[in-house]
Amino acid sequence: MTYMFSARSLHNLAGVHPDLYAVMQRAISTTPIDFMITEGLRTKAKQRQLFDAGASKTLNSRHLTGHAVDIAPIVGGEVRWDWELFRKIAPDIKQAAVNLGIPVVWGGDWKTFKDGPHFELDRKFYP
Repeated sequence: MTYMFSARSLHNLAGVHPDLYAVMQRAISTTPIDFMITEGLRTKAKQRQLFDAGASKTLNSRHLTGHAVDIAPIVGGEVRWDWELFRKIAPDIKQAAVNLGIPVVWGGDWKTFKDGPHFELDRKFYP
């Protein structure tokens, strides 16, 4: 089955760097597990709110510049937050990035504060 982004996901991709947008579009068309974009470009006020709540460890998020997105798996029409689903989707997103020659970083690979929903353009290539 081939998945496509909903209008909501496309809206959440507005303002995201075109390379990251391309990676997500490629990944949704190849992944065996459907997913949605829950957040892309973020305001400073929203970032402050997430930081104050402990949901983010920085005020300098890649979301502020459109260099990051958050995803959520969809199973049986319902959004799920199981780590195992993120682990299954991450390789598809990484492969889409490799196929397009666009380096991405998955928050689930971070040493501390693992962030399963988070994907961003690699800072080394997209400062």
